[in-house]
Amino acid sequence: MSEIVFLVEEAAEGGYSARALGESIFTQAETVEALRQNVRDAVHCHFDPGKGPAVIRLHYVRDEVLAA
Repeated sequence: MSEIVFLVEEAAEGGYSARALGESIFTQAETVEALRQNVRDAVHCHFDPGKGPAVIRLHYVRDEVLAA
């Protein structure tokens, strides 16, 4: 596996959540910096040594509501 993609969203109660696309990996944190570290840790725990991705991509999703 060369790459894994995480969908990152702001949590309603504050902080951020991240879930992997195609894998059962989920993590959360209060700050973006902490989330990055938590994602790395979760990926390393999920895969056997040498079997994990070379790249972790974080895809940030943000909802914005505009008045019509």
